[in-house]
Amino acid sequence: MTYRLLATALLAAPLALAQPVRAATGDPVPVSDTLTIDPILDARLRWENVDTPAKGADAVTLRLRSGVELRHAPSHLAVLAEMEGTLPIVGNYNALSFVPARAKPGYAVVADPANVELNRLQIQYRTKALGLTVGRQVINLDDQRWVGAVAWRQNEQTFDAVRGELALGPLVVDASYAKSQRTLYGTDAQGRTAYDGRFWFLQAGLHHGPFAVKGFAYLLDYDRAEQVPALALTLADTQTWGLRATAALPLGKGVKLALAGSYARQKPWADNPRRFDADYLAGQADLSAHGFTATAGYEKLGSDNGIALQTPMATLHKFNGWADLFLTTPAAGLRDAYAGLAKTFAVQAMPGLNATVTWHDFHSDAGDLPLGREWDASAGFKWHKVGLLAKYADYTARGYGSDARKIWLEADYAF
Repeated sequence: MTYRLLATALLAAPLALAQPVRAATGDPVPVSDTLTIDPILDARLRWENVDTPAKGADAVTLRLRSGVELRHAPSHLAVLAEMEGTLPIVGNYNALSFVPARAKPGYAVVADPANVELNRLQIQYRTKALGLTVGRQVINLDDQRWVGAVAWRQNEQTFDAVRGELALGPLVVDASYAKSQRTLYGTDAQGRTAYDGRFWFLQAGLHHGPFAVKGFAYLLDYDRAEQVPALALTLADTQTWGLRATAALPLGKGVKLALAGSYARQKPWADNPRRFDADYLAGQADLSAHGFTATAGYEKLGSDNGIALQTPMATLHKFNGWADLFLTTPAAGLRDAYAGLAKTFAVQAMPGLNATVTWHDFHSDAGDLPLGREWDASAGFKWHKVGLLAKYADYTARGYGSDARKIWLEADYAF
């Protein structure tokens, strides 16, 4: 079977399999007493508008993920295969600015190129205490500051990896070795489709009641032949060692306080010839009561010898503002002080209705120079099986980049 025949089969199969059970529960379909088959169908339609002083963009894209998962209960084994396709319906945007033949320099960047690819192909063994996953897979660690699937973009980031997870009482261990980072840029991205190398993601921690603490190490050794000169700063070989602590504290009468803090240091690794020792610091507090959640936080991505700490495998859209001005940390580093307010509403006609607003104030780490400010807002709810979302980002430059406004309207369906 050719690659395109495989893609067609996997994209089409769940559409047929899903029909008999969609009206029921959507649970896995029993094949025998020990074997089940679970169809996968995940569709997203999105409009993204970008407005900057120099350029704008309008992107309407449709993303479909489709596949199947087979589970054998007695052996605790599961096999999963999933294809992913992204179709630009309105293509007034620059999806692959770094590929001259496919770039559209007259438009602003929206990183959702047309794509058809094998998103996941994995075999997994899982019990309550032990998990082992081998193959092309999604890896989301903690808040995804260091390793994540970049699920906000249409094309998901996955890894060709082996991952082991252990939970014994209060002890948790999570260790992964990846040989390839499958980027969000898809099959037409030339050198950026995937970055090969030797990547270790190591975590070990303890939890007790509402408290948890975890040590971590991320060791990134990219193949030098695949380094893109313009991205050398982002994709440098690095070692990052750190500690993360969290707490979830009930304060009574429906009031809860969640705390999270992290500290790390990043240095050269493998054949990286540069010399730097940059630190990372983050703290966040969330106070929830009566459907409201107030958030305050601070994050520092340090700089040393003119080289800033980078997180090239992170879900970057979650951090430092939705306008995505700081996907690459500026050479002088970044300090982000932010505050936000979220509210959930009990509206029967719009289940899950929620709204958020967040304010960011950005400064450099070296010199504490003002870089910019940003307001972000979102609102969403679920209509039957479809999730609806509206988002807005407004970045005002004060020394870095240029003003930018972005709007998103999105509909999601997952079977």
